[in-house]
Amino acid sequence: MIVLGVILLVVGLVAGLGILWTIGIILVVIGIILWILGSVGHAVGGRRHYW
Repeated sequence: MIVLGVILLVVGLVAGLGILWTIGIILVVIGIILWILGSVGHAVGGRRHYW
């Protein structure tokens, strides 16, 4: 999810599309939150680890 967010950020920046930039930021933030929750041991989506 983090990688997809970064790709959308780059495409949005190059193409000048604000909606892709916004979606990319949202995906990066959600991906980082899920990664942190998974790494500290909380079950994310029914899984012990998120990746």
